[in-house]
Amino acid sequence: MARISTRQGPIVITFVLAAALLCYKLVQIQLLDNTYKQLANKTILDKQTVFPSRGLIYDRNGKLLTFNKPIYDLEVIYKNIDPDMDTTLFCDLLCIDKETFNKNLDKDWSDRRYHKSLPCTFLSKIDPEIYSRFQEHLFQFPGFYPIIRNIRAYPHNNAAHVLGYLGEADMNVINKNKNYQVGDYLGIKGIEKSYEDVLKGKKGVKFLLKDNVGREVSSFASGDLDSLAIGGIDIQTSIDLDLQAYCEELMTNKRGSIVALEPSTGEIITMLSAPGYDPNLLNLDEDRGQAYQQLTADKVQRPLFDRSIAARYPPGSIFKPILTLIALQEGVTYPTKYVPCDGDYHYRTFSYGCHAHTPTYNVQIALEHSCNSYFFSMVRDLIEIQGFNNPEIGLNVLRRHLYDFGLGRTLGVDLDNEVTGYVPTPEHYDRLYQNTGANWKSTYIMSIGIGQGELELTTLQMANLAAIIANRGYYYTPHIVKEYSDSQLKIDESYTQKNHVRIDPEHFVPVIKGMERVIRTGTGYKAHVHGINICGKTGTSQNSHGEDHSVFFAFAPKDNPKIAIATYIENAGFGGDIAAPISGLIIEKYLNGQVRKKNQEAYIKSLNLLEQPDI
Repeated sequence: MARISTRQGPIVITFVLAAALLCYKLVQIQLLDNTYKQLANKTILDKQTVFPSRGLIYDRNGKLLTFNKPIYDLEVIYKNIDPDMDTTLFCDLLCIDKETFNKNLDKDWSDRRYHKSLPCTFLSKIDPEIYSRFQEHLFQFPGFYPIIRNIRAYPHNNAAHVLGYLGEADMNVINKNKNYQVGDYLGIKGIEKSYEDVLKGKKGVKFLLKDNVGREVSSFASGDLDSLAIGGIDIQTSIDLDLQAYCEELMTNKRGSIVALEPSTGEIITMLSAPGYDPNLLNLDEDRGQAYQQLTADKVQRPLFDRSIAARYPPGSIFKPILTLIALQEGVTYPTKYVPCDGDYHYRTFSYGCHAHTPTYNVQIALEHSCNSYFFSMVRDLIEIQGFNNPEIGLNVLRRHLYDFGLGRTLGVDLDNEVTGYVPTPEHYDRLYQNTGANWKSTYIMSIGIGQGELELTTLQMANLAAIIANRGYYYTPHIVKEYSDSQLKIDESYTQKNHVRIDPEHFVPVIKGMERVIRTGTGYKAHVHGINICGKTGTSQNSHGEDHSVFFAFAPKDNPKIAIATYIENAGFGGDIAAPISGLIIEKYLNGQVRKKNQEAYIKSLNLLEQPDI
């Protein structure tokens, strides 16, 4: 064996002594000293989700439409519950009974949503006063963890259908999007749904060390692994809150919808469906379930149904200006055409009603008095553009134009549940008359010339038609959101692009003059406002279930228009009697800031039309 040199000896001895010292220390820490063992036993690593504040929603003038209200939930990790906890005190502090306690702990542990080592909601929406009292005793109940989150509340009771509401994420959402977990809230309807990704913000996380009775010891790793919650982005809408509230007041005890747009931008100034509801009823507080049940149980008034974009209505005579533009463009009529009318339109042995008025020597007078005979003749000329026996050619010409006008399809508004309305096709009539043994002709379908028959529109589409005429041939896709608090975000570019219709500009001149006459001396005179040059058209939509529906659309002023509006009042009768004066009041309120026609305003507000059956 080689001997250790004199020079190597001290080095070897040093290493041996160091190794012996380390081994001694290791034995002391692991076998003799229980300090770290006790610390491990005393602490629990608790991962807490920090919920962000949801983005706020404002009207076009900066008035708050929503705010966030804190609520308190109590979560539980079943595995961490002390079996000897004082359940009587626990229940007393939270004002619940033992039955509720057992029921809330009794989870289906075979369900993938639950795990005994993961937190789940034990009790939600705890009253702040109860929560404050309970929190003082929280250390006595290991396994239970408080969570603070925000729900929506509303400073006003307006624009419920536009704003929408929040709801709890279901498993379909959770399975599709890993950002949502059981108990999370998200937008279910309206702006809250359409702009969920913008409004929701981003969750944060906090890691805490707690002792075995649930008391916080310290942040884990000095908080290096924590992340802050990022609040949602605020949204400014195009809604005018004051006008919205005024419109809803006018629509009290009435059924229908109103939509008003800014023609130069496509921004929606007001949009309502009546009867409506107070948005605070669905703000996720403890009474929300009962309120929702009551709202859905009303099958007659259907307050949750948004009639402005989801109801399909026959437009009635407000369709006549659109038909005129198309007929002029296709060359089947001309502005000074005369059509005789003796109070009826006659075809063979049939008569179709009109009403007494001065002779219709031109398009302007026909629109002024809404002459049915004039427009029966016009639609037949258009459908028969390639002859009486080829009506499908003319109908397809009409359909292509109507598609340009945004009919028979969704416009693309930034709200959910928009429907297409309906524009009939040749195939529709082929199916409809296939068992009659006769081929359909223009005389079978000429009711669409006065906005009846199979033709159906939404109120939003009607308002957009008024905007197209106001702009003399184009429109911007109607939308609710103007801008975001984050300047780097821009509204969808589809809302800033012009959509043109294939109508030459000169054809709008006689139509607009005719709509001007409607207000000055025609069927829409009750919409007249002193000092404002309004162009509009009345409509009376036939209803087999009760009184006819009152319809009106308009824009104002005639030059450089600021507002385009459509008003549809169910079971209200003649369009000039109810829908026209309501629209006139709204136009005056928006453009002048006040209403001078107080008697008319008082009459409209007092009118109760809900006694009529729903359509």
